[in-house]
Amino acid sequence: MAEHFDLLIRNGTIVDGTGSARYEGDVGVTGARISRIGALGDCAADYAIDAAGLIVAPGFIDSHTHDDRMLLADGGMVPKVSQGVTTVVAGNCGISLAPMPVPVSRPVLPPLDLLDDSGEWYRYRSFADYIEALTDTPAAVNAAAYVGHTTLRAIVMDDLNRPATASEIAQMQDLVAEAMEAGAIGVSTGLAYPPAKAATTEEVIEVCRPIAGYDGIHATHMRDEGEATMASLDETFAIGRALKVQSLISHHKLAGAAAHGQSVATLRVIAEEMARQKVSLDCYPYTASSTILTLEHAENSGRTLVSWSRSRPDCAGRDLAEIMVELNCSLEDAVAQIQPAGAVYFRMDEDDVSRILAFDPTMIGSDGLPHDKFPHPRLWGTFPRVLGHYSRDRGLFSLETAVHKMTGLTAAEFGFIDRGVLREGAFADITVFDADLIRDRATFEQPTQRAEGISAVLVNGVPVWENNEPTGARPGRVLRRQASRAD
Repeated sequence: MAEHFDLLIRNGTIVDGTGSARYEGDVGVTGARISRIGALGDCAADYAIDAAGLIVAPGFIDSHTHDDRMLLADGGMVPKVSQGVTTVVAGNCGISLAPMPVPVSRPVLPPLDLLDDSGEWYRYRSFADYIEALTDTPAAVNAAAYVGHTTLRAIVMDDLNRPATASEIAQMQDLVAEAMEAGAIGVSTGLAYPPAKAATTEEVIEVCRPIAGYDGIHATHMRDEGEATMASLDETFAIGRALKVQSLISHHKLAGAAAHGQSVATLRVIAEEMARQKVSLDCYPYTASSTILTLEHAENSGRTLVSWSRSRPDCAGRDLAEIMVELNCSLEDAVAQIQPAGAVYFRMDEDDVSRILAFDPTMIGSDGLPHDKFPHPRLWGTFPRVLGHYSRDRGLFSLETAVHKMTGLTAAEFGFIDRGVLREGAFADITVFDADLIRDRATFEQPTQRAEGISAVLVNGVPVWENNEPTGARPGRVLRRQASRAD
């Protein structure tokens, strides 16, 4: 008797996420998992997808997001599922939506306002409350989350312009322990941001100390990503060594003309350190970054676009140079008048971006800001851009390598067991796409255009994207770090 599946993907070309060569086959899904892969022509299913001429791959894992709030506020996650993403990692750069045991200060302190500038969503008193909300109100994608060091500083400290005291560190340690017990995958730091700049290396080590008992990750937006990048790498490695935990270098980049070309040295140093301790990294495929608007960033950017402004909403989407002319003022005055605000900064060199992308251990993370009025296009285009522009059009790496960087590699680094690969028994997080057609359409002028070439997306065996539209299903699960990556 022919085997029967809940869902059957027929006639596809399978790129399994391991980096191995593609092959032809069918994929049978029962419940949330893949039950068979092979020639399944005689089998039946309740629902079938014809993937003739298409690639069948694991769903993409966005290793670096700020989706903490969007997972609950807009759980359809269209910016992500429309580009084939099935799992997001939130709570990055020291910024997490939880815990917030005391009322959040208003106006919301930058960069916490990147998640919610109203303060409305800072309602989860404990990290467990936040995880419970994600579990009770599932999104269309799976989610994992860090607890943010900057969030913790804002909770326990009355003055952020100094190192934390022993008592304050102890309070933060208790909050980290609670978060890890609730399911956080580690602690993120944003040492480049004003609320965390005064934190010493020793403070970070001590605040993060509870993660060692949970095999947690320390993910960091390093103290400097420009001329002093090498010193920041040294600090990152020192924190990992002290704690004996995995260090993740977030959105590795070389920002500012004086730093261009340094990726040759940084990647050599990172590779050498990987032989001694657990180190990983991610990046996004663009030469522009995006975060809060600061004078320092604007002064060192060839071009600056305003992504949102609380005091001047009409400035969103406009060039800062144009706004200066309109206001007839200096750059310093223009920034002061627009703040609090967000911005896109054109500060990186394409050779560095390509070199970092092509580095074998580099994962792919969008670093998108879903609540910006005029977001960086990486929110909507990161993964198709890697597959289309960098893999197919430029030949920077093979399709198999591109898929591995956003699936199997990422799942292994984060300890997401049975994710990121297509094999029997694995979870059925699957993306079906046209390798010849796939491309990002989001631009800096039109940043929310949907990508082309994504045919279907499944999360835990349930279709969430078909016929270029969301299905409305919300089968996402909260993921925990189940095992450290293989050494």
